[in-house]
Amino acid sequence: MTSTTTAVILAAGMGTRMRSRMPKALQPLANRPMIQHLIAAAETVFDYIIVVVGPDMPELEKAVSPHKTVIQRERLGTGHAALTAISSVKEGEVVFLYADNPLLTPQTMQRLLKGRHEKGVVLTLLGMRPADPAQYGRLITHEDGSVQRIVEYKDASPSERAIPLCNAGMMCADSASFQRWLSEIRPNNVQGEYYLTDIVEFAAREGRVHCIEADEKELAGVNSRVELARAEATLQERFRLNAMEAGATLIDPASTFLSADTQIDPDVIIEPNVFIGPGVVLKEGCTIRAFSHLERCVVGEEAIIGPYARLRPGTHCESKTRVGNFVELKNTTLGEGSKANHLSYLGDTSIGRDVNIGAGSITCNYDGVFKHKTTIGDRSFIGSNSLMIAPISIGKEALIAAGSILTKEVPARAMAFGRAKQINKEERGLAYQQALRAKKEQG
Repeated sequence: MTSTTTAVILAAGMGTRMRSRMPKALQPLANRPMIQHLIAAAETVFDYIIVVVGPDMPELEKAVSPHKTVIQRERLGTGHAALTAISSVKEGEVVFLYADNPLLTPQTMQRLLKGRHEKGVVLTLLGMRPADPAQYGRLITHEDGSVQRIVEYKDASPSERAIPLCNAGMMCADSASFQRWLSEIRPNNVQGEYYLTDIVEFAAREGRVHCIEADEKELAGVNSRVELARAEATLQERFRLNAMEAGATLIDPASTFLSADTQIDPDVIIEPNVFIGPGVVLKEGCTIRAFSHLERCVVGEEAIIGPYARLRPGTHCESKTRVGNFVELKNTTLGEGSKANHLSYLGDTSIGRDVNIGAGSITCNYDGVFKHKTTIGDRSFIGSNSLMIAPISIGKEALIAAGSILTKEVPARAMAFGRAKQINKEERGLAYQQALRAKKEQG
């Protein structure tokens, strides 16, 4: 197949059933706008992509960039949206797709394109046999199995609604035929809209229309929050399967949440109840322990993260690092072999190799207006409950005594104490507690 191929994605709908100010196509799936999943698949198949958007949708136009957008000024139905775009299409094969079908795979798109030539038909379309046909349009077929027309559910008779073969919406033909058929559509239906599905009957007058069936999960539309959740579940199932087939161990796949761009190397182990947000890279042999939350970070080879750890954007844990329970890192580099095992916050920090961060240690990086950086040199030891007031630099092989509050630079190999002088007052502890108890008894 050598002709130019174009995917036209219809995305002008607001999605009133979503009950959202956000366009339906921008609703998030696996931490990515829904339409970007469809575009990512289409980019591997088509020469050109055109997206039909509604008026006043700058965020959607930005989300589909750099692909061309066409504005449907009036929302008069799918046929009208297709007609709005067809004049912008180059000669060749055209496939109409819908932004609310984000699970469509490149393989099925290829089947739709190739099927038209392999079957020698004027139009191919996608169909499915869902367990619950619900509101889907039904495919009316001839005895030879070719499609005669599509009837929308609201316009269908009881006998037509009993047909199990349903329209999934996507279709393929040459651009000239689409231009001709789209010009014939009229809004003669219950909705008073221009239905793209009407062209099937026009095409059937000129030749055979062939239905290519695909799995219900892949073709399911997303028009409500409930359907969005179902699509999320399907997508997560795909990601988990791909990760495991590529060599990762997911101890409890069902409780592991991945993002569309998650990169997982072989021999990674992910324990139950882990959330991986966008922009995460997990290098070979690392372990993410239970109940950890990661986003926009890199975890190096053989590192161990968690349990109950949080890695925020800009964090890079290098090889053989350890981040333990209730430790939070933000915009921080943890050098090779370094450890922060308990109850710490390290923000805007550069930590060298083989550093030990004691329990309860904090880099105080924010002064209420600006963020400041902390630098900790190789092989330093930070005692428990140390507060490092940024900006501050701690040299290599320094030792910070537990409970210190540091406000100035610590030279390499130095020992730093930042404690207030301890004062013991005899008998005052008991007397103070007794006074408190007496006050409590008095009400």
